[in-house]
Amino acid sequence: MEFPKDFIWGVASSAYQIEGSYKSEGKGLSVWDTYTHEQGNISDLETGDIACDNYRLLDKDVEIMSALKIQAYRFSVSWPRILPEGYGKINEKGLDHYDRLVDKLLEKNITPYITLFHWDFPYELYLKGGWLNRDVAKYFAEYVNIVVNRLSDRVKYWITENEPQCYIGAALQDGNHAPGLSLGKKDIFLAAHHSLLAHGHAVTAIRGAAKQPPVIGYAPASWYLWSPISDDPADIEACRAKTFAAGEDPIGATSWWLDPVCLGKYPDTSMYQYKEYLPKVTDYDMKIISQPIDFIGMNVYQTYRGKADGQGQCVTVKEEPGYAHTDAGWSVTPEALYWGPKFYEARYHKKLYITENGISNQDWVCLDGNIHDYQRIDFLHRYLLQLHRAISEGIPVEGYFHWTLTDNFEWATGYSNRFGIVYIDFINQDRIIKDSGVWYRRVIESNGGTLLSGSDGF
Repeated sequence: MEFPKDFIWGVASSAYQIEGSYKSEGKGLSVWDTYTHEQGNISDLETGDIACDNYRLLDKDVEIMSALKIQAYRFSVSWPRILPEGYGKINEKGLDHYDRLVDKLLEKNITPYITLFHWDFPYELYLKGGWLNRDVAKYFAEYVNIVVNRLSDRVKYWITENEPQCYIGAALQDGNHAPGLSLGKKDIFLAAHHSLLAHGHAVTAIRGAAKQPPVIGYAPASWYLWSPISDDPADIEACRAKTFAAGEDPIGATSWWLDPVCLGKYPDTSMYQYKEYLPKVTDYDMKIISQPIDFIGMNVYQTYRGKADGQGQCVTVKEEPGYAHTDAGWSVTPEALYWGPKFYEARYHKKLYITENGISNQDWVCLDGNIHDYQRIDFLHRYLLQLHRAISEGIPVEGYFHWTLTDNFEWATGYSNRFGIVYIDFINQDRIIKDSGVWYRRVIESNGGTLLSGSDGF
């Protein structure tokens, strides 16, 4: 049995991680441009100044996607490439670049899915207070209106924001992502609220500017996901409740970002110690935040495993010694793509996309000139079987986007984590399709049939 006939097979990327050309053709600086240029922030003093040089090598990367039979490409637009100061004067050359990218994709029958914000916040807006400035939500809507007005005659699918847990939590609270701050609780909750307002204003802007009926999504990280170690209903319910709890780390929690959008309210905070730090939330604010969306994007790499403790709580089960893990140190837990979609659909009743899933692996060019990344093939095979299991039970997952097409700049770890199905030599910018890329092409051509045949399809 294959995947549903209309299932979408794609790959995903983000602008800062691949484009390079960080000062070219009128682009303004982002907080990542400035952060990576400060010594000590990034492994091996790396930056995204060049990255995969995708801004210049766009044609080559689209040709690779076509050769791999990729059906859809999720990419982000760089806010400071369009509006160098974050608002105001438009950089037409930036818009021209994405015009060209969309046209090239459509020439190859690859459907564009555009993420409007994937962390490269304009530095000039950061100087005006960044996410602590409520006006940023309206600046974001201005930028979104410009992009949608330019591209929506050809682009139907839009994602407002990617992983606020990272650009709010990791960036402003933990200090290990740009701009590298460690704000207090009151400021963090305010920034989070403004991020959600930006999402809501963006939804309104998309619908107002779109030249064809848009399909709009939102993609928080699925960091906090617990899967039961048994089919015992008590274990299942305990893990479901834990997945959506807004406990000791609300900024990392799924429900903090999706409940306001999909349910029109923040999760219950009465039992926690941070209520005094929360901003005042008006009915107007919540109306903006809860503008209807069409789908949730799930970025899923792993799950915790849990069980009921007999007292209504979930206990996280410790990994066994020598457990399987990726090069990034994340556990290999394929059931994440079964329980994650099941839990999300039951709570939010939205269509779903897996907007990111993949593995950081130790890949290098072998003596025969190829990259034999069988671990990635095995990883993806296991995860996609679990996704098929969820779909076969009626969970409405519309598509799967592998993270990522090419090896890229992986934020604070620089170039040490390779997630791509295409190998990048970051010195000469050569591209080599890995064995996993050939394997993924066969999965796409068979609409998942090779996954279900009992072989690895390679």
